[in-house]
Amino acid sequence: MATTTRTRSAETALTSAEKAFEMLTCEPAPLVFDARPVPGLPNMTMPLDRLRTLVMCEEYDSDTTDVLWRQLARHAREWGPAWVVGAIGVALPALTHFAARISYGRPRLADDVDSEVLAGFLAALRTTDLDRPRLWLRMCWAAWRAGATVIKGDEGEELPPDLSSGSRTPRMPYGHPDLLLGRAAAAGLITDEAAELISATRFGDALIEQLAAEQGIPATALRMRRRRAERVVAAAVIRGDLSGSFRSPTGVAEAA
Repeated sequence: MATTTRTRSAETALTSAEKAFEMLTCEPAPLVFDARPVPGLPNMTMPLDRLRTLVMCEEYDSDTTDVLWRQLARHAREWGPAWVVGAIGVALPALTHFAARISYGRPRLADDVDSEVLAGFLAALRTTDLDRPRLWLRMCWAAWRAGATVIKGDEGEELPPDLSSGSRTPRMPYGHPDLLLGRAAAAGLITDEAAELISATRFGDALIEQLAAEQGIPATALRMRRRRAERVVAAAVIRGDLSGSFRSPTGVAEAA
């Protein structure tokens, strides 16, 4: 399997979070999680680093994942900073993967992407509605979107020295895929749910079978829904509808 090489400083937001998590879970008094109320997990308390290993190595259904993250988020909100670090630590493998995907090909932005991915997840951990389903996926989506803003903000900031000063048609497709999905949703071409479906299953780690089970529909139906939305976005890119400026459904002009 190919690995993603990233040029980064020795200390980033995510590596600092990992060090804090290691200190929190080291002997002789690691922070422990009561897994007994979570269906599908071992009927015991366990250190958070063991919990992280479990969720990395085992596949759990949506009910287990929702209950697990609902409990972790409530601990983070109610039980103080140690549990904030603990919840982030359990999520770090996924957050690190997202950051690497977003900053791929842009090594100088890796540190900033790390910071924004972590900030986006932390904001979701503190504010996301815990009673709605797909809690983990919604928090991951928030982290991904926050990291993608770094790439969006960097577009056009630096130009190669040999760039012609004359006008030219931009090469397509242009922009980060997540940004194109955001533009298409803001323009009303696809729904926010369709954009999230494409991003989560094409660029994230979500399985379409899992999402279909959570929504109570066949996976084939969800694949068809995704295919229709992707065709709409592809056609919009070819026509150039996602370049320049457009108006969102609220009537506010959005700069592409």
